[in-house]
Amino acid sequence: MLLDTHTLLWFLSDDSRLRASVKSDIENVDDVTVSIVSLWEIAIKLSIQKLELDFLFSELSDFLTQLEIGILPLSFADLEHYLSLPLHHRDPFDRMLASQAITNLLIVVSADAAFDAYPIQQLWV
Repeated sequence: MLLDTHTLLWFLSDDSRLRASVKSDIENVDDVTVSIVSLWEIAIKLSIQKLELDFLFSELSDFLTQLEIGILPLSFADLEHYLSLPLHHRDPFDRMLASQAITNLLIVVSADAAFDAYPIQQLWV
């Protein structure tokens, strides 16, 4: 599983928008990851004050470790595949997540319909 940025944030804050079944899947599946791209997106949104967290950004790494959520780095293959993705929308973070899902054979966990345009497996929150 590859958690979209909002999915990670909803999971960490126990947000009611995250369906109980999806929360359970995240808690019980063996391999849950978040992209370094999502962490970068969070940092950017915090720095321009478009996002507030109930915790310090510096605590995020420890939370991920405690919850056994891995951090997926960017690989050259991810970047190469990104170049070939059609421009269905212009959000570079979502496009990179789609690319990483494709190159790493991961299921994207998201409520964002933008992922419908890409040949990836999805789990809707």
